[in-house]
Amino acid sequence: MLRITELRLPLDHAEDALRPAIVARLGIRDAELSSFNVFRRSYDARKKTAIVLIYTIDCVLAVDESAVLARFDGDPHVRVAPDTNYRFAGHAPDGFFGGARPRPVVVGFGPCGIFAALILAQMGLRPIVLERGKPVRERTKDTWGLWRQGQLDPESNVQFGEGGAGTFSDGKLWSQISDPRHLTRKVLAEFVKAGAPDEILFVAKPHIGTFRLVSMVEKMRADIVALGGEIRFEQRLTDVLIEGKGEQRQVRGLVLASGEELRTDHVVLALGHSARDTFAMLHGRGVRMDAKPFSIGYRIEHPQGLIDRARFGPNAGNEILGAADYKLVHHASNGRSVYSFCMCPGGTVVAATSEPNRVVTNGMSQYSRNERNANAGIVVGISPEDYRQDGKTGGVVNPLDGIEFQRLWESRAYELGGGGYMAPGALVGDFVKRQRSSALGSVEPSYKPGVHLTDLQEKGRGSLPEYALDAIREALPAFERQIKGFSLPDAVLTGVETRTSSPLRIPRGKDYQSLNVRGLYPAGEGAGYAGGIMSAGVDGIEVAEALGAAMLGA
Repeated sequence: MLRITELRLPLDHAEDALRPAIVARLGIRDAELSSFNVFRRSYDARKKTAIVLIYTIDCVLAVDESAVLARFDGDPHVRVAPDTNYRFAGHAPDGFFGGARPRPVVVGFGPCGIFAALILAQMGLRPIVLERGKPVRERTKDTWGLWRQGQLDPESNVQFGEGGAGTFSDGKLWSQISDPRHLTRKVLAEFVKAGAPDEILFVAKPHIGTFRLVSMVEKMRADIVALGGEIRFEQRLTDVLIEGKGEQRQVRGLVLASGEELRTDHVVLALGHSARDTFAMLHGRGVRMDAKPFSIGYRIEHPQGLIDRARFGPNAGNEILGAADYKLVHHASNGRSVYSFCMCPGGTVVAATSEPNRVVTNGMSQYSRNERNANAGIVVGISPEDYRQDGKTGGVVNPLDGIEFQRLWESRAYELGGGGYMAPGALVGDFVKRQRSSALGSVEPSYKPGVHLTDLQEKGRGSLPEYALDAIREALPAFERQIKGFSLPDAVLTGVETRTSSPLRIPRGKDYQSLNVRGLYPAGEGAGYAGGIMSAGVDGIEVAEALGAAMLGA
């Protein structure tokens, strides 16, 4: 099978134009093309009046493919198609769990935990999954309780519960991770099997949306159970039983909030970035952790039509292009980088806290992406030196300091919002001029329970550190040069976005195990190894393979 890349056709090309374009590109007769399928479709919108679709095509020929390849020697866009089939690292033989052999445990059932458990189950290793939150449909009701009634359940919310934080997001399924083994294809194939539309296999920036994710997560759970896995909800981890001393310690079990002790020698820690109590427990047990950078900022909302017109010009509204997104970066004069994060076309800003009396924002879209506003995080990169609590410079930063830094600004946001999980907000025009906002303009914010307009920059009581406020204030007009209308005075900033990624990393070796506790496999966003559904899923696969190989002696 051959692969053609960079095959370009006009946005409005006829439905049957692909086949003759392939034939012409390869210089063969139509009868010599047996079949083809679209592996990837993206677009080039740099010229808004002449947007081009870019295809990657896999072809099966009725003639000697090696002879055709020889004619394209040196052409990087005609090559043998790579093998994207997934192959398991091994499979447990019948009777593997006879006697006293303990089963592997996966802690957390977000994207990373789901794929770790699925791969282990497909390898015949019958994982036990512990999820502190509730099944996805019950969790959805609790999450709506916060959004509609201002009632937070600390164990069932945007952060905790089946599906993880990715359930209440745009459902983005792309990543910039290196993927030589085509594990992203495995993730996409499992999602399609669970009910996702086939198009996610070939569109350049696939997404699913929250409503579809709910049923898909349930289907994947059922597959894991059917293969011998076990899912236990409302099971919060409170302790890790570790045997030995120094660097040769070994995990031997887990303790749950109920008091139950669960015997195991292999644990996948797929915690997610908001399992703050669990991080504190692991740190107290001597599991090595390092402070790491993350970002803080606001959510910004514009009319989606404004973004569509700025990105696509006269082609705005085209069904193939869909709702436009963007990716922006500005290097501020104070040395800080400001960038757009988790852009949600046609979506909503959501309340994403998991702790009482704190406000956190995030973005979410449905599959249709047809809400009136576009939203994105506008965030500033920070380092451990920014959030260390001891006031010193240099040396090792306490890995839990980043959590306390997040809590500080989340509590401030709750205070500035006036309570009841209202979020503090300001119009972009007022923010740039350092003014307090008192009335909305043409953009209606989507955050629920609601937005309280205020002064986000009041001296001594600001919603973010001064360096972050200065950098964002400088970046907003600068982004106007990339997207016309971005500094719209009526656009709304809603605070605060603090959980862009985990504030710490649990380092692991090439075998994916903790550097100082054998049998402990840190994984996904919470451990500092992923950022989004796709990269978390891939990391879950790789960790499960390593754990499976260790158990099977492969």
